[in-house]
Amino acid sequence: MVYGVARLAPGKGEGETILVKGRKYYSNIGQQFTDDKYFYGRPSAVAYNAAGAAGSNKGPSNPDYLAQVQARIDTFLNHNPGVQKHQIPSDLVTASGSGLDPHISVQAARVQAERIARLRQLPVAEVEQLIEENTERPLAGLFGTSRINVLLLNLSLDEHKKQDK
Repeated sequence: MVYGVARLAPGKGEGETILVKGRKYYSNIGQQFTDDKYFYGRPSAVAYNAAGAAGSNKGPSNPDYLAQVQARIDTFLNHNPGVQKHQIPSDLVTASGSGLDPHISVQAARVQAERIARLRQLPVAEVEQLIEENTERPLAGLFGTSRINVLLLNLSLDEHKKQDK
């Protein structure tokens, strides 16, 4: 019965896919971006494996969890000179409940804009415009928060660079 209902959803129960240059991407599943010229997504507690969606089950007082978050903070600061620790949104250093969230907050994108602009040799204003264009607003302006699909933002960034040439 669940599969039957899923067949009525976008993607017919196979996930939301997009095809770019012959490569299929799942836009509703978080993906890892490690190249500094791309926006980083939310960390995954399951190594971005959709077959094993789950949170880490480690609480905020667990020493292993705290060390993992601190390592993520240190890595982020290393790759984003000029950003202060207090400026890093929590969604860039903590995994979601599913471990596969494809979205980040608008703040998480903005804090990365300077790095992206510098590495892609773009004005920061252009990168910020792409962030704005890729921001998903709350349903009816009331339900949820603004967010950005990292895959779609990064694909938009690649396409923007091509149009620039």
